[in-house]
Amino acid sequence: MTTSTLKPWAVIATLLVAASAQAGAPMARFQAPGFYRTTLGDFEVTVLNDGTLDLPVDKLLKQPADKTNAALAKSFLKSPVQTSVNGFLINTGSKLVLIDTGAASLFGPTLGQLLANLKASGYKPEQVDEIYISHMHGDHVGGLASNDQRVFPNAIVRAGKLDADYYLNPSNLDKASGEAKDNFQGPQVSIGPYVKAGKFQPIIANTELVPGIKSYFNGGHTPGHITYVVESKGQKLVLLGDLLHVQSVQFEDPGVGIAFDSDSKVAIAERKEAFAAAAKEGYLIGAPHLSFPALGHVRANGKGGYVFVPINYTQPR
Repeated sequence: MTTSTLKPWAVIATLLVAASAQAGAPMARFQAPGFYRTTLGDFEVTVLNDGTLDLPVDKLLKQPADKTNAALAKSFLKSPVQTSVNGFLINTGSKLVLIDTGAASLFGPTLGQLLANLKASGYKPEQVDEIYISHMHGDHVGGLASNDQRVFPNAIVRAGKLDADYYLNPSNLDKASGEAKDNFQGPQVSIGPYVKAGKFQPIIANTELVPGIKSYFNGGHTPGHITYVVESKGQKLVLLGDLLHVQSVQFEDPGVGIAFDSDSKVAIAERKEAFAAAAKEGYLIGAPHLSFPALGHVRANGKGGYVFVPINYTQPR
């Protein structure tokens, strides 16, 4: 039967049903799995997204709010900025190394996706050999444990000794008050199971942790903050940790500090040094709070600041 054989009211009813069916499709409201994969020499690099966190950066950055808002507007953003939380999985061919683990449940329902994205990327948590922590804030260590159990049962966890001495010290938790207790509870709950299992090793000095991955202390953000340098076949990636939080502001003006830093003066100096080196040498950088997939290059803008150039999308080969 064709529409020409239907009565006019039947034709109209049929068209209305079809139109309503199309209009009524619910919005999906979810993203594709949050992993991005590329190569670095002989290494495979997989960025794992843990979700995003809304940051009121106009209140957190150490400059007038109107200046922050003007910088955000140039990038078509406004405060609060939906800020990525990322980890980096490095397969060297002999070791599987995860650098930072996201927040898991420590920072609310918009985070906690790193483990699922690791699995979606084709790996299992028990395959991870080593975990390197840039610093012991909750959004970097939260993914280590769940219900007092190690999420990565075969992994050795390493982090700076200065951070370990500060954040894992029960007396510092006892002395803290109010919300400040969270700064210690998160790391202690997350890293504690690895300490008990003899699988936590503090990093004492700059060193090569596994072939191709080195630690570099730079403090400022936390007492024992570390960046990690990954190198293979002449290619280099520097993972900056929390040397930056707001890419739309701190690249153009690396002298802008943020309230999260324990020593803003040191953090600013380290950020300026890191950006200058990356621009001069042309290597890749990555950071947990760069917009996912959180990899790219830095170039000088000729005005004392820098421009972040996100990595070109590629298929691993």
